[in-house]
Amino acid sequence: MIFVIWGIIFVIGIWLISTYNALTALRLRIQNAWRQIDVQLKRRYDLIPNLVEAVKGYMQHEQDTLQKVIEARSQAMVSKGAKEAAEAENMLNQSLGKIFVLMENYPDLKANKNVLNLQEELTTTENQITFARQYYNDLVTQYNTKQQIFPSNMLAGFFGFKPSELFEAAEAEKAVPRVNLSLTR
Repeated sequence: MIFVIWGIIFVIGIWLISTYNALTALRLRIQNAWRQIDVQLKRRYDLIPNLVEAVKGYMQHEQDTLQKVIEARSQAMVSKGAKEAAEAENMLNQSLGKIFVLMENYPDLKANKNVLNLQEELTTTENQITFARQYYNDLVTQYNTKQQIFPSNMLAGFFGFKPSELFEAAEAEKAVPRVNLSLTR
Protein backbone atom coordinates (compact mmCIF):
# COMPACT_ATOMS: atom_id res chain seq x y z
CA MET A 1 0.00 0.00 0.00
CA ILE A 2 2.81 2.42 0.84
CA PHE A 3 4.39 1.76 -2.57
CA VAL A 4 1.13 2.77 -4.29
CA ILE A 5 1.02 6.05 -2.36
CA TRP A 6 4.68 6.77 -3.17
CA GLY A 7 4.02 5.85 -6.79
CA ILE A 8 1.11 8.30 -7.00
CA ILE A 9 3.17 11.06 -5.35
CA PHE A 10 6.02 10.35 -7.79
CA VAL A 11 3.72 10.53 -10.83
CA ILE A 12 2.14 13.76 -9.60
CA GLY A 13 5.60 15.23 -8.96
CA ILE A 14 6.79 14.31 -12.45
CA TRP A 15 3.64 15.84 -13.93
CA LEU A 16 4.09 19.07 -11.91
CA ILE A 17 7.71 19.42 -12.98
CA SER A 18 7.07 18.64 -16.65
CA THR A 19 4.05 20.97 -16.87
CA TYR A 20 5.87 23.83 -15.15
CA ASN A 21 8.91 23.34 -17.40
CA ALA A 22 6.73 23.21 -20.53
CA LEU A 23 4.98 26.47 -19.61
CA THR A 24 8.29 28.15 -18.81
CA ALA A 25 9.87 26.93 -22.06
CA LEU A 26 6.92 28.25 -24.09
CA ARG A 27 7.08 31.61 -22.33
CA LEU A 28 10.80 31.88 -23.14
CA ARG A 29 10.22 30.84 -26.76
CA ILE A 30 7.57 33.58 -27.06
CA GLN A 31 10.03 36.14 -25.74
CA ASN A 32 12.60 34.95 -28.27
CA ALA A 33 10.05 35.06 -31.10
CA TRP A 34 9.16 38.64 -30.16
CA ARG A 35 12.87 39.56 -30.27
CA GLN A 36 13.09 38.02 -33.75
CA ILE A 37 10.23 40.29 -34.84
CA ASP A 38 12.17 43.21 -33.32
CA VAL A 39 15.25 42.30 -35.38
CA GLN A 40 13.25 42.32 -38.61
CA LEU A 41 11.46 45.54 -37.67
CA LYS A 42 14.79 47.20 -36.91
CA ARG A 43 15.99 46.17 -40.36
CA ARG A 44 12.90 47.72 -41.91
CA TYR A 45 13.25 50.88 -39.82
CA ASP A 46 16.82 51.23 -41.09
CA LEU A 47 15.73 50.82 -44.73
CA ILE A 48 12.88 53.34 -44.64
CA PRO A 49 14.99 56.53 -44.32
CA ASN A 50 17.13 55.32 -47.23
CA LEU A 51 14.03 54.81 -49.35
CA VAL A 52 12.63 58.21 -48.40
CA GLU A 53 15.94 59.89 -49.25
CA ALA A 54 16.13 58.05 -52.58
CA VAL A 55 12.66 59.15 -53.66
CA LYS A 56 12.67 62.63 -52.11
CA GLY A 57 14.29 64.30 -55.11
CA TYR A 58 11.78 62.80 -57.54
CA MET A 59 8.68 63.34 -55.42
CA GLN A 60 8.86 67.09 -54.78
CA HIS A 61 5.06 67.37 -54.69
CA GLU A 62 4.65 64.44 -52.32
CA GLN A 63 6.58 65.76 -49.30
CA ASP A 64 3.52 65.37 -47.06
CA THR A 65 3.36 61.65 -47.85
CA LEU A 66 7.07 61.23 -47.18
CA GLN A 67 6.73 63.06 -43.86
CA LYS A 68 3.87 60.76 -42.84
CA VAL A 69 6.09 57.73 -43.49
CA ILE A 70 8.82 59.15 -41.26
CA GLU A 71 6.27 59.95 -38.53
CA ALA A 72 4.73 56.47 -38.75
CA ARG A 73 8.21 54.94 -38.55
CA SER A 74 9.01 56.96 -35.42
CA GLN A 75 5.73 55.93 -33.80
CA ALA A 76 6.32 52.26 -34.62
CA MET A 77 9.83 52.35 -33.18
CA VAL A 78 8.59 53.39 -29.72
CA SER A 79 5.54 51.13 -29.52
CA LYS A 80 5.37 48.59 -26.69
CA GLY A 81 3.57 45.26 -26.56
CA ALA A 82 1.94 43.24 -29.30
CA LYS A 83 -1.27 45.27 -29.57
CA GLU A 84 0.37 48.71 -29.68
CA ALA A 85 3.07 47.44 -32.02
CA ALA A 86 0.47 45.95 -34.37
CA GLU A 87 -1.42 49.26 -34.55
CA ALA A 88 1.76 51.27 -35.18
CA GLU A 89 3.02 48.79 -37.77
CA ASN A 90 -0.29 48.91 -39.61
CA MET A 91 -0.04 52.71 -39.85
CA LEU A 92 3.51 52.36 -41.16
CA ASN A 93 2.42 49.75 -43.72
CA GLN A 94 -0.31 52.07 -44.98
CA SER A 95 2.16 54.95 -45.32
CA LEU A 96 4.67 52.79 -47.18
CA GLY A 97 1.91 51.52 -49.44
CA LYS A 98 1.08 55.11 -50.41
CA ILE A 99 4.69 55.73 -51.40
CA PHE A 100 4.75 52.60 -53.56
CA VAL A 101 1.51 53.65 -55.26
CA LEU A 102 2.86 57.16 -55.88
CA MET A 103 6.09 55.73 -57.29
CA GLU A 104 4.05 54.34 -60.19
CA ASN A 105 3.50 57.93 -61.35
CA TYR A 106 7.25 58.60 -61.67
CA PRO A 107 8.82 56.62 -64.53
CA ASP A 108 12.33 57.86 -63.71
CA LEU A 109 11.88 56.72 -60.14
CA LYS A 110 10.65 53.28 -61.20
CA ALA A 111 13.78 52.91 -63.34
CA ASN A 112 16.20 54.02 -60.59
CA LYS A 113 18.29 50.99 -59.60
CA ASN A 114 18.87 52.23 -56.05
CA VAL A 115 15.13 52.71 -55.46
CA LEU A 116 14.36 49.29 -56.97
CA ASN A 117 16.95 47.65 -54.70
CA LEU A 118 15.53 49.40 -51.63
CA GLN A 119 12.01 48.39 -52.64
CA GLU A 120 13.15 44.77 -53.04
CA GLU A 121 14.89 44.85 -49.65
CA LEU A 122 11.74 46.19 -48.03
CA THR A 123 9.62 43.52 -49.69
CA THR A 124 11.98 40.79 -48.49
CA THR A 125 11.97 42.25 -45.00
CA GLU A 126 8.16 42.42 -45.00
CA ASN A 127 8.04 38.72 -45.84
CA GLN A 128 10.44 37.91 -43.01
CA ILE A 129 8.36 40.00 -40.60
CA THR A 130 5.24 38.11 -41.69
CA PHE A 131 6.89 34.75 -41.02
CA ALA A 132 8.23 35.94 -37.66
CA ARG A 133 4.76 37.16 -36.63
CA GLN A 134 3.21 33.87 -37.69
CA TYR A 135 5.75 31.92 -35.62
CA TYR A 136 5.16 34.24 -32.65
CA ASN A 137 1.38 33.78 -32.89
CA ASP A 138 1.77 30.00 -33.14
CA LEU A 139 3.81 29.96 -29.93
CA VAL A 140 1.40 32.30 -28.14
CA THR A 141 -1.49 30.04 -29.12
CA GLN A 142 0.31 26.96 -27.76
CA TYR A 143 1.19 28.79 -24.54
CA ASN A 144 -2.30 30.20 -23.99
CA THR A 145 -3.89 26.83 -24.80
CA LYS A 146 -1.67 25.03 -22.31
CA GLN A 147 -2.71 27.53 -19.64
CA GLN A 148 -6.39 26.98 -20.29
CA ILE A 149 -6.67 23.21 -20.60
CA PHE A 150 -7.21 20.94 -17.64
CA PRO A 151 -5.24 20.03 -15.57
CA SER A 152 -2.34 22.33 -16.51
CA ASN A 153 -4.60 25.38 -16.01
CA MET A 154 -4.48 24.79 -12.24
CA LEU A 155 -0.70 24.82 -12.22
CA ALA A 156 -0.54 27.86 -14.53
CA GLY A 157 -2.83 29.82 -12.21
CA PHE A 158 -0.94 28.74 -9.10
CA PHE A 159 2.43 29.85 -10.50
CA GLY A 160 1.09 33.07 -12.04
CA PHE A 161 1.51 32.32 -15.73
CA LYS A 162 -0.38 34.99 -17.69
CA PRO A 163 -1.74 34.71 -21.26
CA SER A 164 0.27 36.44 -23.98
CA GLU A 165 -1.14 38.79 -26.61
CA LEU A 166 -1.46 37.69 -30.21
CA PHE A 167 -0.16 39.96 -32.94
CA GLU A 168 -3.38 40.78 -34.81
CA ALA A 169 -3.94 42.28 -38.24
CA ALA A 170 -5.65 45.64 -38.54
CA GLU A 171 -9.33 45.70 -39.45
CA ALA A 172 -8.46 47.26 -42.82
CA GLU A 173 -6.22 44.29 -43.64
CA LYS A 174 -9.00 41.82 -42.79
CA ALA A 175 -11.35 43.26 -45.41
CA VAL A 176 -11.86 41.15 -48.50
CA PRO A 177 -10.46 42.96 -51.55
CA ARG A 178 -12.88 43.68 -54.37
CA VAL A 179 -11.91 42.28 -57.73
CA ASN A 180 -13.58 43.52 -60.87
CA LEU A 181 -12.95 41.26 -63.86
CA SER A 182 -15.52 42.82 -66.14
CA LEU A 183 -14.42 43.51 -69.67
CA THR A 184 -16.59 46.61 -70.12
CA ARG A 185 -14.91 49.92 -70.66
